Amino acid sequence: MFDQNRRAEFEKCIRTMLEIMGENPDREGLLDTPKRVAKAYEFITSGYSLNPKDVLNDALFDSSNNEMVLIKDIEFYSLCEHHLLPIIGRAHVAYIPNGKVVGLSKIPRMVNIYARRLQIQEQMTEQIAVALQEAINPKGVGVVVEARHMCVEMRGVQKINSITTTSALRGIFIKSAETRKEFFDLINSPKSVKF
Repeated sequence: MFDQNRRAEFEKCIRTMLEIMGENPDREGLLDTPKRVAKAYEFITSGYSLNPKDVLNDALFDSSNNEMVLIKDIEFYSLCEHHLLPIIGRAHVAYIPNGKVVGLSKIPRMVNIYARRLQIQEQMTEQIAVALQEAINPKGVGVVVEARHMCVEMRGVQKINSITTTSALRGIFIKSAETRKEFFDLINSPKSVKF
């Protein structure tokens, strides 16, 4: 994602930041920190270079299934766009097929594409729902994201372990109370499979 010039600029910024904090960027423990931080941020923000439609459209399959498909507990991490501090959470993504299903591994990949950008949780939840709706045109989509925000826990109000929950519903998930209830019951049910 970074070309050599941009990487050098980024590393210089990190070095300057260390100096402003009162650190010596030339001491042994910090000598390679600008390079490590640049490499870490390149990975953490790799979602900018990926298109979720490409990921989803690559794995569409005809199916007569018309029941809910749910992938729950998709773990992710992201960075808060306001403070550049971590967001750590899990997403639950469901849809009702409309003649097509998508490869199961593609949904967690799509979640990662949006998570690996500077984000606010509310927007990420919407982006996941919109991408799935546009890619496979299901009868409905349901997305719930639960996350801990380090900008809440490490600074500001310092409320440890507070969870933020956001949802985005489309199609039959809005129109049918029964479908909506089934979705929320499933994501809140205990795990029945032992691994």
